Amino acid sequence: MTAVLVLLVGRYFEKRVSLFSKYFIPAPVIGGVIFSFITLFGHMTDLFVFTFDDSIRQLFMVAFFTTIGFSASLKMLKRGGIQVVFFLLVALVLAVLQNLLGVGLASAFGLNPLIGVAAGSVALTGGHGTAGAFGPLLESAGAEGATAVAITAATFGLISGCVIGGPVSKLLLLKHAESRYDDQHETEENIELKEDRNHIYERSAFDTILKVIIVMGVGSILADVLNVLGLVLPVYIGPMIVAAITRNVMDKMGKKVNTYVIDSIGNISLSLFLSMALMGLRLWDISVLALPLVVILLAQTLLMALYSYFVTYNCMGRDYDAVVLATGHCGFGMGGTPNAMANMEAFTESNGPSQKAFFVLPLVGALFIDFANASLITLFIYFFK
Repeated sequence: MTAVLVLLVGRYFEKRVSLFSKYFIPAPVIGGVIFSFITLFGHMTDLFVFTFDDSIRQLFMVAFFTTIGFSASLKMLKRGGIQVVFFLLVALVLAVLQNLLGVGLASAFGLNPLIGVAAGSVALTGGHGTAGAFGPLLESAGAEGATAVAITAATFGLISGCVIGGPVSKLLLLKHAESRYDDQHETEENIELKEDRNHIYERSAFDTILKVIIVMGVGSILADVLNVLGLVLPVYIGPMIVAAITRNVMDKMGKKVNTYVIDSIGNISLSLFLSMALMGLRLWDISVLALPLVVILLAQTLLMALYSYFVTYNCMGRDYDAVVLATGHCGFGMGGTPNAMANMEAFTESNGPSQKAFFVLPLVGALFIDFANASLITLFIYFFK
């Protein structure tokens, strides 16, 4: 109940404070951070303390990652063409570099390397959802204060991703003025991603919810079996893998997947999970990490700007569409798809449309990067715990 109240408080301020909507700060983050400051006050004054039951929070986390698994459709990847594959690889390489940079700088400051992962792709490529999901896992692996670091880094990334997008795109356009958009013609890449957004019929919604619950159960059994065999994995990995297999089997059989219901389940689960995770945020844990975190985040911002300018632009074709994708990648790699869309829309309003960029980036952001990033983070936890 408390988590729902925190979420409602966040939604209230999200609608009434323009800064929050401008930088796409999620409602659970707003409400959770407000609650964490109340907790901080209680800690500093010794007047009160809150304790929470984590069992329900873990259930919502598993549900969220199960829906992420359902989004990993190879059929959609093929439909997007080679540009989608290229951008996914470009985004994944950036995530690796973010983690390596974070680990290196955290180690240089004498901190647990996993703190660097928290301020790497967990927060930046992943955003607040991944930060809230992996923060407690990083803490259980020995990185004290990882949740606070990840949430702080994710919030910083939302703002900095929007800030650097404009300068990067301007430099690219000045350098390659001849690359301004040509008349957009119909190509395979210009196909619009059309997902079923019809009304949720009771039977379809019910069947989809049952599928998600069954996959969560089977995936949890798989995780337990792997643990018995000596392969210890986070609790969400089993359901996420089973969900990905289920999605692709359904695609192969021609069975329709109600992505609207799955997305709704994922969004609700993520919102409640984030609210619960941030309610337990210990802001006092981050005080000793202030200087290292500032250095890491400034370095990550520089990495993102240089990477989008030199790598994203060149790998995506060195044309106008590549400029728009590089602009979007600044927001995508530092915060999430909404920031990327905001960057690209601001740029194309003045310089012309790019159907390819507006197809490729949302497709990667909606269907593939979370699954790939979660797998990557799990590997880093395994190696550095």
